Amino acid sequence: MKAASFGRAAAILSAASLALVACGDNGDDNGNGNGNGGDDNGTDTSELSGSLSGAGASSFQLAIQEWVIEFEADTGVTVDYDAVGSGDGRANFLNGAVSFAGSDALMDDDEYAESQERCGEDGAFHIPTAILPIAVAFNLEGVDELNLDGETIAQIFAGEITSWDDEAIAEHNDGVDLPDTEITVVHRQDSSGTTENFTDYLNQATDTWTWEADSEWPGEISAETGDGTSGVVEAANSTDGTITYADAEQAVQGGLSTVAVEVGGEYTEFSPEAAGQAVAASELRGGQADNDMGFDLARDTEEVGAYPIVQVAYTIWCNEYDDADEADLARAFAEYIVSEEAQQIAADEAGAAPLNEELTEQAQDAVSQISGG
Repeated sequence: MKAASFGRAAAILSAASLALVACGDNGDDNGNGNGNGGDDNGTDTSELSGSLSGAGASSFQLAIQEWVIEFEADTGVTVDYDAVGSGDGRANFLNGAVSFAGSDALMDDDEYAESQERCGEDGAFHIPTAILPIAVAFNLEGVDELNLDGETIAQIFAGEITSWDDEAIAEHNDGVDLPDTEITVVHRQDSSGTTENFTDYLNQATDTWTWEADSEWPGEISAETGDGTSGVVEAANSTDGTITYADAEQAVQGGLSTVAVEVGGEYTEFSPEAAGQAVAASELRGGQADNDMGFDLARDTEEVGAYPIVQVAYTIWCNEYDDADEADLARAFAEYIVSEEAQQIAADEAGAAPLNEELTEQAQDAVSQISGG
């Protein structure tokens, strides 16, 4: 299947369809097409055995920890996932240490070329697994809600605004009693897809941020650090006056307050629907494997109601594995995580926007091309 055949994906990612899974019943006992025995359109899981390993993004850890429980209950196959961050996850996948990677950032062309050495001439491909808003999250005594625009967010994270009562913050928050507390920025210490998505937003949507999108925080900006999503949430909670960026659901569960972001003249709070609306304005990137489903996200949208600080959490798979058994396990688990059941788990556990019916069909077709041996 050519990349052009996926060109309709952006158009079908409407906010309404992302808010609900609309895949319908696929004919097995669990309604996901991946229960014991499989179905005509999926991998026969009745004779699967063994284990599968993955590594990468911590952003959808809340979902994947439930996926592995349900998948093992259905198939008897164990899945081990190490939330080491997107960059290390991709590296571990490319060197053959794990069967799949979780990543909030896409492989670059050099990584794709490296994947062709491991995964055959068609290389590896991305499938969107969870659409997740990234919260600008803060810990400020006496303040539970804040409005900010992109330029002010960029100035804070660049170290140009250093006090919470700065006029640039106050003008977006009439009636809020802002203290003169010093602002402490907390960023990810590890190589992180969340960092790459957040800095991509700052780069695209603002004039203040002059650094390119990167999975590593700019070294010249002095700030506090945390390892993984849980690390930045913990660090932000430890000191009054902190601000960070993190998977929204984990930030809220960690007790942090969050910022409503100005888009199109209105302030938008994060939600699965708002995140989906931002992705709907985006196009598939193309240029790698024919069945690749990586998005080129439009961060500078002015569409009212869209929340542009968003990441698409991908899983990355080989088109061809050396071992047929590994390919069968990979295909079965990939089919499961884009199923109705698994997408609902992602919505319930991680606050993700589930894939809609047509995008699910695109993902299932991409996954069906996994081969081995």
